[in-house]
Amino acid sequence: MQPAERRYVLTLSCPDRPGIVAAVSTFLATFDGWIVEASHHADAAVGQFFMRQEVRASTVPFDLTELRGQFSELAAQYDMTWAIHDTAAPPRTVFLCSKQDHCVVDLLHRWRTGDLPCELVAVVSNHEDMRSFVDWHGVPYHHLPVPAGSIDDKRPAFDRLRDLLRDLEADTIVLARYMQILPPDLCDAWPNRVLNIHHSFLPSFAGGKPYHRAFERGVKLVGATCHYVTAELDAGPIIEQDVVRVNHADAIDDMVRRGRDVERRVLAEGVRLHLERRVLVHGNKTVVFH
Repeated sequence: MQPAERRYVLTLSCPDRPGIVAAVSTFLATFDGWIVEASHHADAAVGQFFMRQEVRASTVPFDLTELRGQFSELAAQYDMTWAIHDTAAPPRTVFLCSKQDHCVVDLLHRWRTGDLPCELVAVVSNHEDMRSFVDWHGVPYHHLPVPAGSIDDKRPAFDRLRDLLRDLEADTIVLARYMQILPPDLCDAWPNRVLNIHHSFLPSFAGGKPYHRAFERGVKLVGATCHYVTAELDAGPIIEQDVVRVNHADAIDDMVRRGRDVERRVLAEGVRLHLERRVLVHGNKTVVFH
């Protein structure tokens, strides 16, 4: 596979006003920075502006540190919340999984084929079931059991998980059907960097057993939602969603089977969008530049 062209990715949000696009474009043009992708969105309801631009790194005559330093003056002028990332330094990523393997298997395949631009540093699970499969991919596997019971019973296990994630210097954490509710302090330690797949079209059927409740309600569509994890269960900013049609003849097992395909697809797309810095969070909503 041919190496991808190295790029700098600029993302920003700020109060909306005239001249923002021109100011950023002019800044890059002053040193012949070559913009290869540009997206922006103005949210009139909240008066906020969002932008994402990719620039060929080879056209920038100084390093990333100096680029950030020079841009900071313009950012201050427009009261921007911003970041510039180097695609040559992909996010250090950890997958968390449990016994249900369909999502993590799909993610590992996409990572091996280069569809997910990350440095996969580990897979962590509360069971041993996936060890041999993960070992085959050459990825370190960490077994951290989580006991049944209350959050107090699970606290030592989650403390070990937090310490491990810090030791791994994880940038992005993906809950690939991990089947555990993370404590608030762990969510807060990686804000907008912990992604989860929920097996319903949120906000419908949040919490446990969504397929069972969808069956009881007689819905005609079931879906999946990739979202950022927050202290409030299944309520974080939504990144990606999709649905599949079901009907009166489908049993719960049929819904689960069809739902798994949607879960894989939605989680993989949500993770890719996050890794490519295409998701900008504002409050409990996201702007996603596809």
